[in-house]
Amino acid sequence: MNLIRNCEETVIGKKYDFESIRNYKTFTERVPVSTYEELEPMIELTRKGAQNVFWNTPIKWFAKSSGTTNAKSKFIPVSNEALEDCHYKGSKDLLCMYLNNNENSEMFLGKSLRLGGSSQIYENNNTSFGDLSAILIENMPMWAEFSSTPSNKVSLMSEWETKLTAIINETKKENVTSFAGVPSWMLVLLNRILTETTNSNLMELWPNLEVYFHGGVNFEPYREQYQKIIPSSDFKYYEIYNASEGFFAIQDLNYSNDLLLMLDYGIFYEFIPMDTFGTPNQRIIRLADVELFKNYAIVITTNSGLWRYMIGDTVRFTSLKPYRIRVSGRTKHHINVFGEELMVENTDQAIAKTSSVLNCEVKDYTVAPIFMKGKEKGAHEWMIEFKKHPEDMEQFQKVLDETLQTVNSDYEAKRYNNMTLNQLKVNVARENLFYDWLKEQDKLGGQHKIPRLSNERDYLEQLIGMQTSINSKG
Repeated sequence: MNLIRNCEETVIGKKYDFESIRNYKTFTERVPVSTYEELEPMIELTRKGAQNVFWNTPIKWFAKSSGTTNAKSKFIPVSNEALEDCHYKGSKDLLCMYLNNNENSEMFLGKSLRLGGSSQIYENNNTSFGDLSAILIENMPMWAEFSSTPSNKVSLMSEWETKLTAIINETKKENVTSFAGVPSWMLVLLNRILTETTNSNLMELWPNLEVYFHGGVNFEPYREQYQKIIPSSDFKYYEIYNASEGFFAIQDLNYSNDLLLMLDYGIFYEFIPMDTFGTPNQRIIRLADVELFKNYAIVITTNSGLWRYMIGDTVRFTSLKPYRIRVSGRTKHHINVFGEELMVENTDQAIAKTSSVLNCEVKDYTVAPIFMKGKEKGAHEWMIEFKKHPEDMEQFQKVLDETLQTVNSDYEAKRYNNMTLNQLKVNVARENLFYDWLKEQDKLGGQHKIPRLSNERDYLEQLIGMQTSINSKG
C-alpha cells in the first residue's frame, strides 16, 4: 500500500486509479502481471527524459540487463530509493549477518576483491545506463571504495581481457580478505592470478582470505574447484540473491544453502506456482500462501516502479518461519518438452554429484532437447566443457543420466524403460568453447552467464557449429 500511495499521481497510478485501491484484491484486479516487453514503452519514455511515469521520484539510472534469454538489451529502472533502501541496504545487511555469525572476523583489516560487469556508464538524455555493478560502484560511499579492490577506474573498464590484466596488477600486492562476484567469471580471474603469480593456491598469495560473497549462478558445480584453489577448512562461502531489479535474499547462516528472503527493501512479492505457469489456469498467490518445496515464478512490485513484474527466476521455499528460499532456475531456462519439468537446480545438482563420484571437473555446460522424429524417441543433448575429463565418457553419460533421475522424479518417469526418453547424450566441448561463444556474442564479463537449459536447440546448435568449424580447420 505504501508503494501504491506513493505513485497515485504518476501516469501508471492514474491509469489504474491507484487512489481508490484499498486492498490486495483490487490491486490484482486492476494491475496486470507484466513482462519487460510490456513495460518497455513506459521505460523508454523515462529513458528519453520523461518523469513521474511509473515512479514518483526522478529515475536517473538504468541497469542494462545481460539479456541471456533475449538478444535485445533490457534497461531496468533504478531509483534513488532502490539504491539506498534495497541494493545498499542489502549489502550492509549481508556484512552485518556475516560479522554476527563470525565474531572473530578480520575481514575489514584487508580489502574485498570485487568483480563486476565489464561496462562503463553511458549517458543520454540526462539519464545513465550500464551494468548494475557499474551503477553501484559509481554511487557507492567513500568508505566502501576504500575497502575494495581494484580501483573504480579499473572496475569500470569495458574491455574484458584488458580489465583482467589490470585487476591482477592492482590486487596481487593487496591484503585481500574477501571476494565478491559471479562464480564462473571469478574463477577465470582467480585461475589467471595463480598462473601469473606462480602460487599453487590463493592462501599462499592472500593468507588472510576468509569469505567469498557470490551470486548470479548456482555455486554447486564450482564448489570443488574453489576448494582446490582455496584449501582452507575455515574459508566461508556466502550466497546472495540480487539482480538488476532488486536485492532479494541473503544467506544468513554459516554453511547453509538457504537464503533469507528480505522483506523490508521496498519490494512486494507475489508468486506463480510453476505447475500452472503459462497455462489458462495460471494462479498468482501472496507470500502468505506459499508452500514448502514447490517451485514458484517470482512476481515483484518495487520501489523503482516495476509493477507486478515477472523477473524470470524460479524459487522454492525451504522454510516459512522465517521465509527462506533456494533459487531453482529460470522460467525460460528449463526443459519441459516431454513433461519432464527439468530445472537448472536439477542439472547443477546432477553435475556436481556425478563429478564427485567419477573424480572429474565440469567447467561449463548447456542442455537442449533432441526432438522426437517419427518413431524415434526424444532425449536430452548436453554440451559439456571439462576442466578434468572423466576416464570413461560412456560411464559418465550413464551415471549423469541415473543421477538426474534421482533428483527429478518427472525425468525418472519419462526415462522408465526408455518409454518416452532415451539416455541423455553428451558432447565434449573443446577447451574455451563457451568462452569463445560468449566473446562472439559480445557477452564477456562478470554479469553474463551461460544459458544452462533451453526448450529450443538454438544455443546448442551455435556451440556445435563453432566446435565443428574449429575442428574442420585444424
